[in-house]
Amino acid sequence: MNDLSIFPADIAEMSVSQLANLPAQQLVEVDTNLDQAIAWLKAARTKLDAAFDQRFGVQGRESLHASGRDFGTSHIKADGLHVKFDLPKKVSWDQKKLKTIAERIVASGEAVESYLDIKLTVSETRYTNWPPALQQQFADARTVEAGKPSFHISPDSEVCS
Repeated sequence: MNDLSIFPADIAEMSVSQLANLPAQQLVEVDTNLDQAIAWLKAARTKLDAAFDQRFGVQGRESLHASGRDFGTSHIKADGLHVKFDLPKKVSWDQKKLKTIAERIVASGEAVESYLDIKLTVSETRYTNWPPALQQQFADARTVEAGKPSFHISPDSEVCS
């Protein structure tokens, strides 16, 4: 590193304009360093969460089961610590089976919305491959907005991916 190096604390103190006006070499360095730091932090968080589960998970699950629950929050005391153990319920639905159930509901004459939340969507790839007449039928139901831009910068000698 040279004396032009910028550290995370420096970045936090700089304005967006100051960052935007950095020399190209420093922009690449800051971008690379932040990506590496983010990757390191994610890996460290994953490892620490696994360590917490290894150390406190059995007690947390036992505490939930003792209260007659499989999911939720329990508080345990372990190793001189108060540990808030939260095990959320993660539910997923088989889409093909739900479609079959929805068709039966409609066939019986009932409103499917009384039982299921319906969110219709059209694949953008499918939409752009439709003939113009079909696209026109859907045009009023379609809204296009810009997403969050992303950037990858590298020195000219490198190929952007």
